[in-house]
Amino acid sequence: MDGGAVAARRLTVVQLLPALEGGGVERGTLEVAAELVRLGHRSIVLSSGGRMVDALQAGGSEHYSWPVGAKSPLSLRLVPRLRRWLREEGVDIVHARSRMPAWIAYLAWHGMAPAHRPRFLTTMHGAHSVNRYSRIMTRGERVIAVSEFIRQHILENYPDTAPEKITVIHRGVDPSAFPFGYQAPERWRQAWFQTYPQLQGKLVITLPGRLTRLKGHHDFIDLIESLAAGGIPVAGLIVGGEDPRRRAYAEEIRQRARALGGELVTFTGQRSDLREIYSVSNLVVSVSRKAESFGRTVAEALSLGVPVLGYDHGGVGEILGAVFPRGRVPLDDIQGLVRAARAILSDEIEMSPLERFHLQDMLDATLRVYEGMTMQNSGVSDGE
Repeated sequence: MDGGAVAARRLTVVQLLPALEGGGVERGTLEVAAELVRLGHRSIVLSSGGRMVDALQAGGSEHYSWPVGAKSPLSLRLVPRLRRWLREEGVDIVHARSRMPAWIAYLAWHGMAPAHRPRFLTTMHGAHSVNRYSRIMTRGERVIAVSEFIRQHILENYPDTAPEKITVIHRGVDPSAFPFGYQAPERWRQAWFQTYPQLQGKLVITLPGRLTRLKGHHDFIDLIESLAAGGIPVAGLIVGGEDPRRRAYAEEIRQRARALGGELVTFTGQRSDLREIYSVSNLVVSVSRKAESFGRTVAEALSLGVPVLGYDHGGVGEILGAVFPRGRVPLDDIQGLVRAARAILSDEIEMSPLERFHLQDMLDATLRVYEGMTMQNSGVSDGE
């Protein structure tokens, strides 16, 4: 199914997730919802609500405020209510994107007559802790894995999952939102350098991500310190807000940066203009200590034509391996980071437009799963 196709029949699709406050899972939910509406389907989202609800509804989807994400046994009281609601609304597809909503949806679905129930699928967005609670994400009749890394996580940790029911659908970037060769407007650039004059005339190396230990800020500062000591005129830029639960760590990182002196590392806090920030960066870095399930910031920067350096594990390693192999560095190899950064910054690198990991590819593949499931007989499968 391509981006211009018209649906053969109208589907009613329900996506379930805890809330719509913001984040990668939420963004993907809205993207799929908008595509469903564009193709003439009925799109419904069940969540506890949040600041993204207005955008969801403005795109033509329906939202029902249900506390499906509350991690409490009391949430299971929603099961009979959801079962009735699925029958009343004539739902064709139930798509669960998080663990607690998946438990509620699965139990409601499993209790329906197989011949008359909707199809049930899950998307595993991350490498959750391995236990019975997380196993629910493998119980869909079909399971979408957001990267080959997540597919392997499922097969290694839940070996009773049939490999043929897992479909890898990488998350995607909209090239119209992150166009190749994009240059920030002059007005934005003037305001930016007025705010951060220390970046003017420097080779800017950017680390996007919240101030949490998993994002590898110490490795990033090691990289900047080594490059500067080697005479390279670099400026490190950390773009991301504080996690209120990790304030001690945020202060630890700031103190370490201050100890370098000379405004070598700059903190911007949370920003909504990452596209513009990428465009004035010479290099974007991903040094997460824990493997990312996909690595959207890596794909966004590469879509603009900005080189990316990252640890070769998880989704980040997959993206770099497919698009920019010279940006891959083994996990924990600080000297490898320094060597690779020095080579990238000193070379005239000819970047190419991103030919993979496009948003429309993700949408088309997801709709193919939906339509393929509805063309099959439900039979008596319970998702095992």
